[in-house]
Amino acid sequence: MQARRWWLYALAGLAAVVAWVAVYVNLAPAARWITFSLVGLTAGTHLASAVEFFIFEAPKVLMLLVLVVFGVGIIRSFFTPERTRRVLAGRRESVGNVLAALLGTVTPFCSCSAVPLFIGFVTTGVPLGVTFSFLVSAPMVNEVALVLLFGLLGWKVAALYMSTGLAIAIVSGWTIGRLKLERYVEPWVFQVQAAAADGTDVPESWAARLRAGRYAVVDIVGKVWPWVLAGIAVGAGIHGYVPEQFMASIMGKGAWWAVPAAVLVGIPMYSNAAGIIPVVQALLAKGAALGTVLAWISTVLEFANNASD
Repeated sequence: MQARRWWLYALAGLAAVVAWVAVYVNLAPAARWITFSLVGLTAGTHLASAVEFFIFEAPKVLMLLVLVVFGVGIIRSFFTPERTRRVLAGRRESVGNVLAALLGTVTPFCSCSAVPLFIGFVTTGVPLGVTFSFLVSAPMVNEVALVLLFGLLGWKVAALYMSTGLAIAIVSGWTIGRLKLERYVEPWVFQVQAAAADGTDVPESWAARLRAGRYAVVDIVGKVWPWVLAGIAVGAGIHGYVPEQFMASIMGKGAWWAVPAAVLVGIPMYSNAAGIIPVVQALLAKGAALGTVLAWISTVLEFANNASD
């Protein structure tokens, strides 16, 4: 009976994947047909360009979002603060920095967990520099942004985003480790017993993990879809109406001040990965420099995580 149930799960999953791929690969022709045949807009106009962008990108981003959130929900079901501490405890500092940064990209902890995670890591013997590599990486490298960048802009942009975030986390943690700042940590932190670790239950069965993935989709996508559509609408407006020369002049390679300006502009902005990636796509298409755009998106996502604490 158990084997039959798993076969049914496998067949249902395969059918869902086939249907997802079939819809995904036909989004572009469907968007063209709706824009020019059904709605009757004239090709080459600003409005037609903006409308086609929105009709194409809205289902595309939402489909990618559902897929990645479901997958990340399953991955996160394997991790709790206690399990993460056990993985990092006892590691040599250089190896630990790399491992901590990698774990930070997939574990479900953001800056809101900084204080309890810091205490828990330090009390179980994780070096201070390794701890900071994890705490920097967790909010900076957003797994949703990573997959959406891959789906919308290609693997090179996604790899650059991930490698930059990991490099910052690893180097900053390693530097803090070299400075030997443990003496500045309050003594009571080291007195906290490891037994006070988070005892969050982790699902053991795959049925429970699949439910965790489904819950993540309902919870996260259910909350962010209006922001996703708003971001796509902004991107559609940029795509259809903003001249390439204008965007290149303020965010292009020739503007030496573009990167620091992008960081300063990104600090007060509140957004999420799913809503901001379509804007990034439109900016790049209009001539914005890749480095400037990545600096902007990293700042927005980092401070959005802090603001949501």
